[in-house]
Amino acid sequence: MGYFGKLKEKSKALQLRRQGYSYSEILKEIQVSKDTLSRWCKDIVLTEKQKHRLIKNKSMGQKKGSLVAAENKRKKRQEEINKMNALAKKEIGSLSEREEFIIGVMLYAGEGTKMDGKGGFANADPKLLKFMRKWFVKYAKISTDNLRGRIWLHEGLDEKKAKTFWSKTIKIPKEKFFKTYVAKNKKSSKKFRKNLHSYGIGAIIFYDTLAHRKIMGWISAVFDAKIGSEINIPR
Repeated sequence: MGYFGKLKEKSKALQLRRQGYSYSEILKEIQVSKDTLSRWCKDIVLTEKQKHRLIKNKSMGQKKGSLVAAENKRKKRQEEINKMNALAKKEIGSLSEREEFIIGVMLYAGEGTKMDGKGGFANADPKLLKFMRKWFVKYAKISTDNLRGRIWLHEGLDEKKAKTFWSKTIKIPKEKFFKTYVAKNKKSSKKFRKNLHSYGIGAIIFYDTLAHRKIMGWISAVFDAKIGSEINIPR
């Protein structure tokens, strides 16, 4: 670029800077180094309004950069989750009826009601509730007429939507649901609960003493059983 070319570029740069443009904005208009631009404009004093604009733009740029970085991080995390889920499906393969039966026993051991004569399974994960609903009927031989629904919900959430969701999930009519338990928000607490389940916690309740005792017997038997050495454990 010749001498007069540089004068033209410098004149334009000074004009834009006096108008309050940032160095980044000016460099989009003229082809010089940032160091050269800085030397040209070092004596220009910006107004308070212009300074405020530059600070605001810089802040927005940093915020945008943070959002982009967060989104990239989220995408990478989701890709890793998808990869591990695909690998897990390959390792697990198809379940036999015996494996399905044992899974139900262990789920009940962890989340099921242990009080004699009163059975139930509660969880916020609809997949687990669907599985256990099928398991109760297929393996514990509990009549669908004996199944009832219940919901635990935090104050402020939509009870009607929650009941519709769980009724459809566990295939139990709304009229067979017990009164919803609503947990009041503690106004004195400074904690902010950001992971509230939109539909609360769903539960399948049943009153079948024989079936419940049979399930508790299965749980005991599983823990008393010897673990065979032929079981393949993913490494």
